[in-house]
Amino acid sequence: MSDLLRAPAEIKYAEELDWLESVDDGPKPFSWRLSPKMVRLFILGSERSDGLDREIPQKWFGDRSLVERAVVTLASDRGLLLIGDPGTGKSWLAELLAAAICRSSTLVVQGTAGTTEDHIKYSWNVSMVIAKGQSRESMIPSPIMTAMETGAIGRFEELTRSTSDVQDALISILSEKYISVPELDSDSIVFAKPGFSVIATANSRDRGVNDLSSALKRRFNFVRIPVVTNRKSEAEIVRFRTEELLRRHQIELDVPPTLLDVLLQSFADLRASAAAAGSDDEKLESALSSAEQIGVLEDAILHSNFFGERELTARALASSLVGSLARREPEDLAILNKYLHGVVEPRSKEKGGSWPEFLEGGRDAIATLS
Repeated sequence: MSDLLRAPAEIKYAEELDWLESVDDGPKPFSWRLSPKMVRLFILGSERSDGLDREIPQKWFGDRSLVERAVVTLASDRGLLLIGDPGTGKSWLAELLAAAICRSSTLVVQGTAGTTEDHIKYSWNVSMVIAKGQSRESMIPSPIMTAMETGAIGRFEELTRSTSDVQDALISILSEKYISVPELDSDSIVFAKPGFSVIATANSRDRGVNDLSSALKRRFNFVRIPVVTNRKSEAEIVRFRTEELLRRHQIELDVPPTLLDVLLQSFADLRASAAAAGSDDEKLESALSSAEQIGVLEDAILHSNFFGERELTARALASSLVGSLARREPEDLAILNKYLHGVVEPRSKEKGGSWPEFLEGGRDAIATLS
């Protein structure tokens, strides 16, 4: 695993999954590797009442009922659609679900304007077709077809970014559970094996890009993933991801709790400002998600490690925040400047601590970008 830039969940947590499978005596749908209760436990972490001989850490931070609904959906014959704002952990939850259920989370189709039916059905190895003609050997199955043949979970990221033709092709797969290959005279139908399902994700901000048809919506159970606003939960998410980052980069650098509080409070302030804004021009383009908080902290940590004094400072955090969130110029810079002047400056005078240095770092970063 050490030679992978980012190991998929089934490799990263292989030892843990093996152990859970060895002690799991619950009923398993289809060909699932873990029972629904163990899938939930793997994702949300163990509690003392579970009676396990070892602790299983929490990997996704969100409402327990959302995970349970997702698991129940996958145990049925319906697809699962995770929908929510960018950065709410939809893809990570989909990966964890696939890893726990079938130990394969990499059967993924990425939805874009250029995604075609071939990406979710099959294509051909041209050189083999020329040499031997069209056959099952010369066919290149899509990740979705591979999931069907193996009874695994196929994933479709950013479903609403794909065109209506691609979405229509997915309807027949979810309904009929087979793919017809008319180019072949025999063995021309690929049937799905028990355990096959599809987890799709969609950003709620993409509404209107390529809206889902009512027919496709009926094939999915919707699970809406809300933005995490609970301060404690958000702190746990950021801390969990930051610790992973430090291990991956082999960086020994402390994140002072006071600076984590500054980051969380800054995002809370900016969200409140966006909620009170009268128009989109008065809002940052950023969704201000937990994932973006992690990105701000990651940038600050790496900068401090490589170009600073190997110590995270409020100045570096402010500079990273401005650099990450100022995507439109001059609109976003003006919003951030207003925030520093109207909120951070009074707070730095009242509370002191890391806020004065955070204020100074933010002002310097805005001056550099202006």
